[in-house]
Order: sequence, then C-alpha cells, then structure tokens
Amino acid sequence: MNRQEKARRFELTIMPHLDAAYNLARWLTRSESDAEDVVQEACLRAFKYFDGFAGESPAAWLLAIVRNSTFTWLRRNRPASEIVDSDAIEEQDAAGAGEPLLSAGSRQLASDPESSLIARRDEERVQALVSALPAEYREVIVLREIEELSYQEIAGIVGVPIGTVMSRLSRARKRLQDAWREKMRAGEQR
Repeated sequence: MNRQEKARRFELTIMPHLDAAYNLARWLTRSESDAEDVVQEACLRAFKYFDGFAGESPAAWLLAIVRNSTFTWLRRNRPASEIVDSDAIEEQDAAGAGEPLLSAGSRQLASDPESSLIARRDEERVQALVSALPAEYREVIVLREIEELSYQEIAGIVGVPIGTVMSRLSRARKRLQDAWREKMRAGEQR
C-alpha cells in the first residue's frame, strides 16, 4: 500500500475516534494543551504503525496508543508523585460497585434556568472529583462511563485482565460516591 492509500485508510478508520482520544488524554493529563500534544504524538505513532493494525476495534487500538503515549508523556513531564503505581492501586481493598456517576448519555436538558444551573454545577463537581482520582481509576471511568467501551475493550487498552478493570471501576465508583457525599455534607454545613 502506498503512502497516499495508507493516509486515506488511516483517515477513514482512525480519525473518527480522535474526539475519544483527546478526551482520554485530557482526563489523564488534566490539561487541554497537554492533551493536544499527547494526541498529536499518539496519532503520529498510530500512523507509523498503521500497517500492523489488524482491523479489530479501531477505537480501542487508538486509545491504547493514546494511553501509552500519555503515560510516557507524564513520566517525562510531571513529578513522579502525580503518576500512581498500578501495583499500589491493586493492593487497596476492593469496595462495592455503586451506580455510575458519569455517563455520556445521562445529560438531560433542564426545563428551566435554575435546573440548568444546578445541573451544570453538579456536572462541574463530578468532573472535579473524577479529575482528582488516581490515573488508573480515572482512565477506566472515562473509558467506561464517557466513551462507553466494553470491559474487554478497556482491558485491551489498559493491558490488564477484565477482572482488574472491573475491580478498578468498582473502586473508582466507590471513591467518587464517597467524595460526592463528603462534598455534599461540607456544602450543607455552610
């Protein structure tokens, strides 16, 4: 396949997933400009190795590259304290899974300005809570609840067994619920 054919096939297959790639990078880096840099680097890598793409899930393939590029970028550009060790995450006690707090399809239009303001404020609070999660939890929450990927796809992207994905999701949801309750209690005391 010549370079022009490769570019066209890449554009048709991979580029539709660019928003998801940016979204994952933004959540992991916690920065829009850093996410843009990471996605650009990831797209260059993806194009370079596109000949090896077997045609399975283009979104999962690209998101795995974005994830790896993000953690490489974070190791080069951020203090080690911001990058949580996966082994440390796995040693924590598992908590029960609760209802998901984030969902791509859960946004509803409010019927009045006050409801709209409350919904926007709650969404901002949830985004802040997700942003505060360790990277290993943040990535699975984003991939499952926002990008709506299957456990199997997430396992392939993150490079861990499905059981580990489920465990991380459970822990992330529990942390989000606890943080939400704490935030609400703090708000009631004011």
